[in-house]
Amino acid sequence: MSTHAEAPTVVLICHEAERLDRDGVASWLASTMRLAGLLIIRDGAGRRWQAARRELRRVGPLGLLDVIAFRAYARFAHAAHDARWEDAAVAELRRRYPARLDDVPRVAVASPNSSEAKDFLQRLQPDLVIARCKVLLRRDIFEIPRAGTFVLHPGICPEYRNAHGCFWALANRDRSRVGMTLLRVDAGIDTGPVYLHGTCEYDESRDSHIVIQQRAVVDNLDAIGRTLISVARGEDVRPVDTAGRPSATWGQPRLTSYLRWKLAARRDRAAPLKGRPTTRVQTTSVGHPVGASVGHPVAANVGHPFTGCQDEARR
Repeated sequence: MSTHAEAPTVVLICHEAERLDRDGVASWLASTMRLAGLLIIRDGAGRRWQAARRELRRVGPLGLLDVIAFRAYARFAHAAHDARWEDAAVAELRRRYPARLDDVPRVAVASPNSSEAKDFLQRLQPDLVIARCKVLLRRDIFEIPRAGTFVLHPGICPEYRNAHGCFWALANRDRSRVGMTLLRVDAGIDTGPVYLHGTCEYDESRDSHIVIQQRAVVDNLDAIGRTLISVARGEDVRPVDTAGRPSATWGQPRLTSYLRWKLAARRDRAAPLKGRPTTRVQTTSVGHPVGASVGHPVAANVGHPFTGCQDEARR
């Protein structure tokens, strides 16, 4: 039987303001593997302006106004509820995965692509890196860990790459693809090999997309951990076959799309139960040799209806 001392070493890259990652996910990693370091990103106003300019180029002036309107509405309508949910989720993760984080080496940087970040990773030489960030990592960064850099992407890939995949799946009424993807980082935007798809229970008439996408990660941490450990040990972990599936990148949420989503959700909620799609969907994984499924007897095949820190302007 393997011991904790034999577990893979891992470094977590996350934003300083994201407590769910900095405290909750870090505790899970420290309990599941050996957390070798924390690479903390301190965001400045400059990054937000850069993101706004990129979104302007992506969607034009009217689209950007739609994005800004959604941000203002979400701050008024959802921020307090989302913060309470995050507090409860962090407390539960700390209870479920007790770990001492004060002794974990850490460094705070303005960018995970900085020379300081590179030196930190090269000094630690981890088996794995988990990137929970909103920045496209350079190759000389994501190739440092022996077994690769992985993202817990908030969306089902390849259909919902880039930012806010859960939001766009809900807005598109594609509820069987509301979830998260564990994938290994490559040079593209969420185009690397997929190792796990995970979903969760949610109430789309009440929950914000932020809560839904975070819950999709939290509810699947055990399966994610098993998959990552198997990959780091060099076991026969085969990526999910995504060949032939549609692939698209998505941007920031818009108020008009949000209002259409919530209107459709209320309409569906009022519809008769018979024939109404369920919001409890499956978790699939190849976290074991020969791609065994996790949680439900569902294979990750192309024809099944269920079937990251990648873009600089992700969220």
